[in-house]
Amino acid sequence: MTAPAPSRPALSGITVLDFSTVGPAARAARMLSDYGAMVVKIGAVPRAGAVQIVPPFYAYSGHRDMQRVRLDLKAETGKQAFLRMAAGADVVLESFRPGVVNRLGIGYDDVRAVNESIVYCSTSGFGQTGPRAQWAGHDVDYLAVGGYLDCSERAPGGKPPLPGATVADIAAGGMHAGMAIMAALVRKGRTGEGAYLDVSIADGVLAMMALYIDEYLATGTIPGPGHYILTGRYACYDTYQCADGGWVAVGAIEPQFFANLCRLLDCEKWADHQLDDAVQEEIRADLRTAFRRRSRDEWVAELGPADTCVAPVYSVPEVVDDEQFGARGTIVTATHATEGAFRQLGTLLAGTDTGRRTFDVRDASATDTDALLRAAGYDDGQIAALRGEGAVA
Repeated sequence: MTAPAPSRPALSGITVLDFSTVGPAARAARMLSDYGAMVVKIGAVPRAGAVQIVPPFYAYSGHRDMQRVRLDLKAETGKQAFLRMAAGADVVLESFRPGVVNRLGIGYDDVRAVNESIVYCSTSGFGQTGPRAQWAGHDVDYLAVGGYLDCSERAPGGKPPLPGATVADIAAGGMHAGMAIMAALVRKGRTGEGAYLDVSIADGVLAMMALYIDEYLATGTIPGPGHYILTGRYACYDTYQCADGGWVAVGAIEPQFFANLCRLLDCEKWADHQLDDAVQEEIRADLRTAFRRRSRDEWVAELGPADTCVAPVYSVPEVVDDEQFGARGTIVTATHATEGAFRQLGTLLAGTDTGRRTFDVRDASATDTDALLRAAGYDDGQIAALRGEGAVA
């Protein structure tokens, strides 16, 4: 069945003040916005010589449906403007290095003093505590310390691979923060109680690696590349090149699916040897030979619908033109104030699709500062004074 569009977005009426520019917190803000929250991006006021991180116009869906304000948090009046906004907000989301928000006077305790039920989420690489709390890092570092890279198939020479996407930022950080915030909002709705959420991306990687880590803790077995079925131990779970140079992914874990695959590839002699370690290289060799007989798309057309767990390895241009994703309305049209019309991903997560297929994306220089300050209780004269002293922009 086709899921009906929600009559009201799940997070409608929720206000999020977001200090992030890029990375996991920006992904979490994107998720919250897609679920209907009003996300206010808080940026710094322009300063001569200062470095401002401005993502490309298309990144993070171009921050569509979000509002913006620029504040000088080092000025007392700028900090007070934020706290007055926070008094009426539901969520604060930040990704400064641990300790920075407290030094600025905008940390959890500062916000809680004006809004006892605030949900305050701090995202960082290693969390707010521990010996690595102050370490700088990026996605690959968190995947490294969490065991993800070590358990992945190695390049020649034993080199751990670089993933094709920022897995830690996306799942261990962004989705981690988004889920934690939404769970805290559910509790707040029931009890009125706020929360402080210490989102560590590295901890999120451990959660992603739980099957392997828990196996080691319980049994002493050390996982790694080729350790078991999902990390390349068996030929039934691998990638294979086809006659045209294209690749297919095979995930025939269940015996009946592997038997179907063997039958259609004329490799039936291996159907009863799926997990026989002694013959895995022979099975792989025969599967490689079979797949090289036809093109990728020919094999996918035959094997895909035949309960074999075979799928094409797509490039990004192929992904966006794929019939399955097209049928589900995943691509929408956006119009940017200066860049014009372009395609982008729509609201993809379950429960976010309101039926919209066109969006407007504003230029990064556009702000809603005056309207947001008025909503926080400032009058026009006070706003003019704040602008005059450079506390807002």
